[in-house]
Amino acid sequence: MQIFNNDIITALATPIGEGAISVIRVSGNGAIEKVNSIFLGKSNLVEAKSQTIHYGYIISANEETIDDVLVSVFKNPNSYTGEDSVEISSHASTIVVKRIIEELVNIGVRLAEPGEFTRRAFLNGKMDLAQAEAVADVISSRTEASLRGARNQLDGILSAKIDSLRSELINATSLVELELDFAEEDLEFVAKDKLIEDVGLIIEEIAKLLSTYSFGRVVRDGVNVAIVGKPNVGKSSLLNYILKESRAIVSEIPGTTRDIIREEVSIDGILFKLFDTAGIRLTEDIVEREGVERSRKAVKNSDVVILIDEIVNGIPKELYNELINITSEDRILTVLNKLDLKPESENNSDVRISVKENIGLDELLKLLKEKSLGSNSFTEKSAVINNVRHYNALSKAKLDLEEAINSLVSNLSGEFVSVNLRAAENSLGEIIGVVTTDDILNNIFGKFCIGK
Repeated sequence: MQIFNNDIITALATPIGEGAISVIRVSGNGAIEKVNSIFLGKSNLVEAKSQTIHYGYIISANEETIDDVLVSVFKNPNSYTGEDSVEISSHASTIVVKRIIEELVNIGVRLAEPGEFTRRAFLNGKMDLAQAEAVADVISSRTEASLRGARNQLDGILSAKIDSLRSELINATSLVELELDFAEEDLEFVAKDKLIEDVGLIIEEIAKLLSTYSFGRVVRDGVNVAIVGKPNVGKSSLLNYILKESRAIVSEIPGTTRDIIREEVSIDGILFKLFDTAGIRLTEDIVEREGVERSRKAVKNSDVVILIDEIVNGIPKELYNELINITSEDRILTVLNKLDLKPESENNSDVRISVKENIGLDELLKLLKEKSLGSNSFTEKSAVINNVRHYNALSKAKLDLEEAINSLVSNLSGEFVSVNLRAAENSLGEIIGVVTTDDILNNIFGKFCIGK
C-alpha cells in the first residue's frame, strides 16, 4: 500500500446500496476548498466554522445539480483524521454516490485506500496504534461483550497500561545506561537488587496481560463449540434447544446428520459458534464417513467440545479417548442426556440433562460459559488483550526482561542488561505504535474497509 499523506482522499463511508442517506468522506489539507468548488449553498464552506453542517447542492462541471446534500465541515486538528475533512450526506442512491465521487475525482481528489482515514488519524496523533486497531473491532462487533471490549481498547485502557509499563522500562534503562557513561568513576545509580525487583514487577504485569489473551479472544471472536457423540443421542435436539428453533433434523434413525450444521447464538453477550456434528462411528456409508471425518476436524478447531450420550449408556470411553487425541482434555464438557429415562443412574458426567423435559439445561449453559471464559474475571475497565500481534509483542518483551534479570544475577556488564531492556521497551512500543514499520502499518490498515 503506497500512501501519499499530502493527497486529498475520498471514499463512501456507509454501506453500498439503496437507503435514506449515504455519507461520503473527504480528507486532506485543502479538502474543504475542493468540496466548496462543487458545492452550491448559502454558506461558503471555506469560511464556515469547524463542526458545522450546511445545506446545499453538489453541482457537476456543466452546472447540473447532482443531489441536494448536507455537508459537515471539520477543520484541522478537530477532525477524525486530524486534517481538514468534509462529510457529504447525500441520498443513498448508487448513481448519486457514484456521480458525486466522480466529480471529486475530476477536481483532483484521490480514491482512498482501505483504512487510510484511520491510518492518517494514527499518523497525525489522533490515536495510537492499539486504538486504531480497536476501530476495526468496534465495526465488526457482533455481541454486547465484543463491543465493550473493543470500546475499552478504543478508549485507551490497554494503551495506558502499555504506556505505563514502557515508562517504567525507560526509567530503568536510563539508570543502567547512566552508570555505563560513568563506568570509570564506578558510580552506582541504582542498586542491582532494586533493579531486579523493578524488572520483576514489570514481568509480573506483562504476565497478567498475557493471561487475558484467551478471555479477550473469546470476547472478540466468539467460542467454537463442537457438539459430539454417537448417533441418535440428542446432539441435534440440544442444538435446537440452545438456538430456540428447529434448525437440525431430529430423528430416531441413526446417522440423520450427515454434515456439519453451523449456527451462532449469543449467550449472556458472548458469541457461541455451534457445530452440530455427524455421529462419530465406523460406517460403510461413503457420505456418512465423510461427515464423520468433518466432525473430527470440527473437534480439532473447537474451543469447547460437548461430548453427549444417553444416561443409560454413560460417557463412551473409546470416543472420549479419541477426543483427547484430537483436542485437550480440559476442553471437553461431558453431558448425559435423557435423564428422564433413568434419573437414578450411577454414570458420571459434568452435567446431566433432559432436553425433552428441559432438565439441567441452564446448568449446562452455565458450565459452557465457564469453560469458555475460564476462571479469570475481569472488570469493565480491565486492560485485556485480544490481538495476536499484541500477544507476540508482550511475549517477546517478557523474554527480553527475563534475560535482563539473568544478566543481572550473573553479574554481566551493564551493556547486556541495557540491550535486553531496550529490546523489551521497543516491543511494548510496537503495540501502541511508538516503534513501528511500514510493513506493520500496511498489514493492519490493509484489513480495514474502504472509507474507514
